[in-house]
Amino acid sequence: MPELSVIQESNSRISARLPPGLVAVFVGATSGIGEYALKAFVRNTKSPRVYFIGRSRPAADKIVTDLKNLNPEGTYNFIQSDVALLKNVNTVSQQILAQEDKINLLFMTQGTMALEKTTEGLIKAYVLPVTSRILFALNLLPALQKATDLKRVVSVFTANHEGTYDANDWLGYPTKHPLKARGHMAVMVTLAHNVLAQRAPDVSFIHNFPGSVKTSFGKDATGSVAVLRHIFNFFGHFVVDFLPPETCGALQLYCATSARFPPASSNAVESGNDASGVPVSKGVAIAKGTDGKIGSGSYSVPVDCDDMSPEVEKVLVKAKAEGAEKSLWAHLMGEIKQHTGKVF
Repeated sequence: MPELSVIQESNSRISARLPPGLVAVFVGATSGIGEYALKAFVRNTKSPRVYFIGRSRPAADKIVTDLKNLNPEGTYNFIQSDVALLKNVNTVSQQILAQEDKINLLFMTQGTMALEKTTEGLIKAYVLPVTSRILFALNLLPALQKATDLKRVVSVFTANHEGTYDANDWLGYPTKHPLKARGHMAVMVTLAHNVLAQRAPDVSFIHNFPGSVKTSFGKDATGSVAVLRHIFNFFGHFVVDFLPPETCGALQLYCATSARFPPASSNAVESGNDASGVPVSKGVAIAKGTDGKIGSGSYSVPVDCDDMSPEVEKVLVKAKAEGAEKSLWAHLMGEIKQHTGKVF
């Protein structure tokens, strides 16, 4: 795995190895991991054009001020929206595409522990990390494919924790089996990325796990979930080694820009040409994709930016062999069609 010093060195080369004017979309970036990643991106790029989406206008106003101080040459656009609603995902996507025909990076962290349903009938804790993100990727994929130098989708969730799943109940399983929800939903995100990587082999797709980071995530939880969150927050300080915001941002920026995670169609994975990102440092290997092959375009990345574990690789290879990718994709496309009318 790359050492933190190697990751920081790679990040320091972004402005020299990638062109000015990179266009990035950050969804869920008004606090926590998304905010840390956004600020790291702005700090290390030249004249970035950034769109960031969230619910809080006051938080966004403060972040815009911070971004301008970090990089006065950038352009920063906040879009206020509740992207737990799929109709809002479409609206936000249209707003961005009206301004940009090329996008280099789609970075998503939207999520919640809230178990209530949206007005569209989907549980928030399910739709935000899964369908909302996949719909954003589908909507913005043509613009991502038109970009040069960097074409990447990053979904920060619970990679390298893929586990037991139920291909006959993609939607209901997490609420029926809450203790197994993480493994099931991790499989959903990763398998969906696999399909996207097949549809767009010139774009790389990363599902990563951020580790333990102090954020406000879960503050809108209620009932027993809220109680568990408060217990963890109290005792976590004694048993968990939390990542500092700067380290979290550095790790996320590396996932978003390093040629360690190239698209499947990259013609020069060793040198980092094409849309692979910042060339890898000496001694750093290209990552293993979720199919077990080097540089295959879809990656499940643990907190240390290492390859997925052998156990997770077995889960994902078996899932593909059993047809879970096709089953999941049919479920997601049906869900999107049902709630938005869109067909992909």
